[in-house]
Amino acid sequence: MRTLTAVLLAGLLIAAQPAQAGDFSGHSVARQWNEALLDAIRNDFARPVVHARNLYHASVAMWDAWAAFDSRADGVLHLESMSAGSIEEARNEAISHAVHKLLQHRFALSPGNDTVDPDDPEKTSNKLEALMVSLGYDPDFNDPHEDSPRGLGIRIADTLIDYGLDDGANESNAYSNRFYQPINDPLNLDEPGNAAMIDPNRWQPLQRSEGFVDQSGNQVGDAQNFLGAEWGQVLPFALDESNLDIHPAGSGNEYWVYHDPGPPPMLTNDPGADSTVEYKANFVGVIEFSSMLDPSDGEEMDISPASMGNSTLGTNDGTGYSTNPYTGAPYEPQPVLRGDYYRAIAEFWADGPASETPPGHWFTLLNSVNDDPLLERRIGGEGDLVDPLEWDVKAYLALGGAMHDAAVSSWGIKGYHDAVRPIAAIRYMASRGQSTDLADPSYDPEGLPLVPGLIELITADSVNNHHAHLADHIGEIAIRAWRGHGHDPETETAGVGWIRAQAWWPYQQPDFVTPPFAGYVSGHSTFSRAAAQVLTRLTGDEFFPGGLGEYCVAQDSFLSFELGPSQDMCLQWARYYDAADESGRSRIYGGIHPEFDDLPGRVIGQTVGNDAWNLARRYFRGDIHLLFRDSFEVRE
Repeated sequence: MRTLTAVLLAGLLIAAQPAQAGDFSGHSVARQWNEALLDAIRNDFARPVVHARNLYHASVAMWDAWAAFDSRADGVLHLESMSAGSIEEARNEAISHAVHKLLQHRFALSPGNDTVDPDDPEKTSNKLEALMVSLGYDPDFNDPHEDSPRGLGIRIADTLIDYGLDDGANESNAYSNRFYQPINDPLNLDEPGNAAMIDPNRWQPLQRSEGFVDQSGNQVGDAQNFLGAEWGQVLPFALDESNLDIHPAGSGNEYWVYHDPGPPPMLTNDPGADSTVEYKANFVGVIEFSSMLDPSDGEEMDISPASMGNSTLGTNDGTGYSTNPYTGAPYEPQPVLRGDYYRAIAEFWADGPASETPPGHWFTLLNSVNDDPLLERRIGGEGDLVDPLEWDVKAYLALGGAMHDAAVSSWGIKGYHDAVRPIAAIRYMASRGQSTDLADPSYDPEGLPLVPGLIELITADSVNNHHAHLADHIGEIAIRAWRGHGHDPETETAGVGWIRAQAWWPYQQPDFVTPPFAGYVSGHSTFSRAAAQVLTRLTGDEFFPGGLGEYCVAQDSFLSFELGPSQDMCLQWARYYDAADESGRSRIYGGIHPEFDDLPGRVIGQTVGNDAWNLARRYFRGDIHLLFRDSFEVRE
């Protein structure tokens, strides 16, 4: 079996250990600056929308510097032409000065810059300076008037900095929301139940006396604030106004929503209403997946491409592939315990501590694919081979634009629809009771439906059997699910058992719990499908190089939420789409999303990725002019 472990996924979505910056001196200057940006992201606050924008803007800086020395290509935000004796050297210098200045600006207030020793080599600004020096450039140069490649780089950075201060992201106010306010009071995680829920269809912030950390391990207070609720108003790359809906938000404010899928299922006091049935079924599905996070149940499944992947867009109907199209041989089956697989993908795609966030880890995947010796650098899979710098700047522009547009679209939907997360919905319904037996005093039309063996009423009879440890909670709802925290994650596994539904936890770290923004639609699903589409269009091939991408994890050394997996295993994908689908699906096993968040995100991501690629190709070919924006002045 061919593996791409070291080449493909050595840095992809590191979920078990912090990612570290490596030596990329043998790669293009664009790759070196992209790796520097990913490292800066890992040491910043975990803000997916902010870093999708940073990745996009840095990619534009690289592209506009490269295009300035090409007679055909169009710049995106900075339109300037320049000649040079050595085009390669001039491009390297212009790119370096542009990205260095932009990143020093964007990460000036990053936790990665908050060091006691100003000369600490691990400080983000010092790392960026060190890269400049290693490339032979002066990190202190800052003259936009100099007629040189480095002067061009400074002018490009200034254009992007000016643009970013007026693109709708509210950068100058730390990307804060201007008008959004949550409907619900915070859910206090120190107590069971959900007494603070006012509207079970709306997002509810979480509160925890011991505080939270973000996905980069930074302390972020004891109560959540919605990140990016108005991000739909940020200027996009390729999103089109024909797909934009503008909704009033009161007091003259507006929600801008691209690719609006309509509202998610809603909970009502009519248990027979279609919307209520779908709402409950989706959150019951989250509970059901939580009940599968225990390898001791002995249930096995084949996780190889022979049985998994190849789903139709927006579904989970895939049954795998008969053969590897590159080798002509069948994929080798890989039977593993399902409790190991579901926990592994929940953590693998969760990003974990020191995360480059979902848009960043798709850049890491792109870089890993680019390193594969089987990859041919032909743009769109056709035409002549291109050099590594041209390949990288074109790939980064397309992927950066797609990641930024995925953030603008999915977060516009999140802000407007403001939909609930599983921990709030499940605890709320459990606190109301059950909605199956009308004759029982515990009945409530907004309660959880009873499902034998999964969701049950705690009764005088059941406490003499499998609910014995819940004897103090007769009349409440019990669910069979992951037991949560209270164990040593280094040496123990929580397993699955009967717990109070009002005290359910998702399969996440106890000080992270759930991201600080609404669930619908899933950002992971949107980012991932958009990225998979760009990778497919960029390479001209749906399949990973050689027909197989995989990431192997060792027994008892990969998981961080608890001990595991209980066996060696490899996560495997035939196509980029398969990896993207697994990313979206993993969030359900992790207790972060119901399925109605996942599937629409995939569909939107497909469109976003296609549109970003098509627009990027127009810049490559030089058949469009600069896209002028009324809100900023283009430097020429």
